[in-house]
Amino acid sequence: MGFASHNGGVRLLGYTRVSTTTQDAQLQRDALVAAGVQPRDVFADVTSGSKSAITRPGMKRLLEYAQDGDTVVVWRVDRLGRSLIDVLNTVTLLREKGVQVRSVSDGIDPSTSTGRLMLNMLATLAEYERELIVERVNAGIAAARSNGTRFGRPPVKPEDIGEKLAIVADARRKGRTAAEAARLVGWSRATLYRHQAAVTAVESTRM
Repeated sequence: MGFASHNGGVRLLGYTRVSTTTQDAQLQRDALVAAGVQPRDVFADVTSGSKSAITRPGMKRLLEYAQDGDTVVVWRVDRLGRSLIDVLNTVTLLREKGVQVRSVSDGIDPSTSTGRLMLNMLATLAEYERELIVERVNAGIAAARSNGTRFGRPPVKPEDIGEKLAIVADARRKGRTAAEAARLVGWSRATLYRHQAAVTAVESTRM
């Protein structure tokens, strides 16, 4: 990897993603080069769309390489994630490092007021998608109950709870409220507090 290209003092890094080896990423690469990215500065993934962004090797390298002040250029914003929420999470990870995102086809450019507005709209739409998911799940449960289906609390692995609590703790350190942090892992605030209390109780018995 060489030194990234600069455009008006901004260091440009490219990212491409295709879902299968039968797809051609050349269209994406050509668009990024036309936008000012050097071919050597393009990070690429060939991976299933089911994988979240931060688990992909190309995205991992990009996140490690990118620095405050850089701009990541993509062909379309959906190349950053498998879903709207995954795209938003990836954009958030980059912006927390001081890295901006530009999408060639979508007109998302952080240097313009319109581009910044579109990024804010992404955040709003992702929140809306989360709410729709919750509504669909609740509607499905209500329909199943009306048909006589009985629900019990499934067993939860302690390691799963610990992993989610770690995600919540990291989100709280970054300024999220308890409710917002809990929602990131699919919990309500009451569920979060219940798990935190249970962990505290277990730790107190070990002292």
